[in-house]
Amino acid sequence: MAVPPETNEAFLREVDEELRRDELARLWKRWGLVLIAVIVVGLIALAAFLWWRSHQAQQAGLEGEKLTAAIDQLSSGQTDQALPALRELSKSPRSGYRAAAQLAMGAIDSQKDPKAAIAAFAAVAKDESIAKPFRDLALIRQTTMEFDTLSPDQVIARMKPLAQKGSPWFGSAGELTAVAQLKAGRPTEAGATFAALVADPGVPASIRSRAAQMASVLGVSVNPVAQPSLPR
Repeated sequence: MAVPPETNEAFLREVDEELRRDELARLWKRWGLVLIAVIVVGLIALAAFLWWRSHQAQQAGLEGEKLTAAIDQLSSGQTDQALPALRELSKSPRSGYRAAAQLAMGAIDSQKDPKAAIAAFAAVAKDESIAKPFRDLALIRQTTMEFDTLSPDQVIARMKPLAQKGSPWFGSAGELTAVAQLKAGRPTEAGATFAALVADPGVPASIRSRAAQMASVLGVSVNPVAQPSLPR
């Protein structure tokens, strides 16, 4: 008796499904434990990453609080109380807090230990893992501390990238440059630099005021509109 086509197809489907189950069983027996291990390791890695990120954020928050407290203490003249936190933060793996603490310690040392202050500022200025604004500020502070031991040309060369119009450091760097130009016996260049400082509204008023006085002494006319009010 011939087998109906429908029965034959059903039989073939059953055989095919059975073969697939056997194949899956063999694959699971061979790779199942490995797959479970990979999934578990992946979950552990994800959990570890999430914990690390949360821990980093928590640590950053704690360091921010420590830095704020230390700055408040410095503002109140409590230098000795601020130093332990600043020393700890100066070793932070987070470059922003590390730089801020090192700059603060350099400022403290500048009052009593110039060599230590210069070393602190130089360390920040050379550390490329620290953001450029911190490094630029450190270089200006370092140059200010070293001014009397550097040649005028060294000061001018060091400040050249920062003593440009539009630079956020044009005021401080430009003033150092102008004084170095005077020291080098180049009053015309110094007068022009002082005049540029006076004419730039982005330069702090205190620097513009000093620059206006120096430009006047050097016989350089300055823009009367941009010129700040001189202290009486």
